[in-house]
Amino acid sequence: MEAAKLVGMANQIASFFATEPDRPIAVAGTANHIQKFWEPRMRKALLQAFDAGGDHGLHELVVAAITEHRAGLEPITA
Repeated sequence: MEAAKLVGMANQIASFFATEPDRPIAVAGTANHIQKFWEPRMRKALLQAFDAGGDHGLHELVVAAITEHRAGLEPITA
């Protein structure tokens, strides 16, 4: 899947959780949603887009979710 589309999808999730007044809950909710509902290839591509640096266009909650909950977002490799 194209990185720009994944960034847009992740930003939509973050926009939903942005209404949560408790920031740690919003960050954890964003990470949890991506971990639970995105297939491993999607998570891997999102992490690659983040790791590429530059202006990836990610919502700040997505950036925090990746930074703080990366281990849970990494696809499990056999």
